[in-house]
Amino acid sequence: MNEIPGAGINTTHYWFLILPGIFIKRTLWYFVGIFQYGIITTRAYALFNIKIYQNYSALNKNNMLIFVFFFSIIFTAMKIGILGSRGIPNRYGGFEQFAEYLSLGLVKMGAEVWVYCSGSHPQRNEIWNGINLIYCTDPEDKLGTAGQFIYDLNCIRDSRKRDFDIIYQLGYTSNSVWYRLLPKKPVIVTNMDGLEWKRSKYKKPVQKFLKYAEKMAVKSSDLLVADSEGIQKYLGKEYGCKAHFLPYGAENFQNPDKASLRKLSLEPYNYCMLMARMQPDNHIEEIIRGVLSANSNLPLIIIGQTENKFGIYLKQEYESENIRFIGGIFDQDQLNQLRYFSALYFHGHSAGGTNPSLLEAMASSALICAHDNQFNREVLLSNAFYFKNPNDISTLLKSQIEIKTSRQTFINNNLLIIRKKYNWSKIIPEYYEIFKKLL
Repeated sequence: MNEIPGAGINTTHYWFLILPGIFIKRTLWYFVGIFQYGIITTRAYALFNIKIYQNYSALNKNNMLIFVFFFSIIFTAMKIGILGSRGIPNRYGGFEQFAEYLSLGLVKMGAEVWVYCSGSHPQRNEIWNGINLIYCTDPEDKLGTAGQFIYDLNCIRDSRKRDFDIIYQLGYTSNSVWYRLLPKKPVIVTNMDGLEWKRSKYKKPVQKFLKYAEKMAVKSSDLLVADSEGIQKYLGKEYGCKAHFLPYGAENFQNPDKASLRKLSLEPYNYCMLMARMQPDNHIEEIIRGVLSANSNLPLIIIGQTENKFGIYLKQEYESENIRFIGGIFDQDQLNQLRYFSALYFHGHSAGGTNPSLLEAMASSALICAHDNQFNREVLLSNAFYFKNPNDISTLLKSQIEIKTSRQTFINNNLLIIRKKYNWSKIIPEYYEIFKKLL
């Protein structure tokens, strides 16, 4: 007979009670939602620490069974599936960086987290730092943008068999068209990202489709997340719905090391920096032209993969001793070092929403020159230089006195903004509490 030592309980009785307890807990999430989540996962019940039962050996058999039953009801962890990124650890961009940090934080708070990853992700593990990884076929490398739709379809189809409590979709451009295939049980939460249909890289028919996709995401989601207050206001005005403002986060960088610059043959505060995906609405070409027209002796280093059509064009047109394309860098410490020691950090993103790389530049004590739009101003306030065209950049680079006098004030204010508003230690618990209330 299989018994729990010290408790005299047949394990058959144990499973007979633990499974109904878990079922009741999940039912209560839907209709009441009043129980607090513990830090022990559902899978942990199957290997529940026998010492707990040994400590209760003085209890009689019936009392022990009641204890197990109610314990299983109270301490069932949330099961969260995260779709819409190319996977973690980050090897691509902003959503992947966000998925990595959010997943790590939610796991530490006791949630069970599954992150969907592209089948072409260079690093394959079933579990990474306590996060479950699911790989789905992704033909983007063969089909281009159309492959993104197939990848999202494959992720949604897989999610139907996972028994998630919450599905968190990062973006909507290539997944909202499949909304009818989403599983019925989970609460659907969608991060609405930026105004994708306004991006200049898309032609009019594509922009029209993206506007439709945005509408479908609003229709099919139980909760909308806006990563900027500007997007939150837009969604309320356009669709009459309430989106929850939950920004991205960052951690203030405090370990500068000049030696880290040697591998790129750079000197502290003797170069400018830009980090972005190679696409027109990140204003990379305008920044390059502004730097060149200033005839500055500060080289511009550009971080980002250049394998796409626009990246290839930029390299062929502008690469020189003064304009250096470094490629993609995913080592967070190396990126922080480069940002920290840059003379000026250019941020050209304009498509809306709060961009993770901007927050990380602020947290790395970078002096920032950002594209002049409402979303960047919402984050930086008056603590940055702004540009609308190459001439603005050229004028700024020629005005070294203005740069030097503003530097420390801008940096200190941005570090304070990160601590107060865009801090992971504040944002992740907010996500956890909101997810908990949805169940």
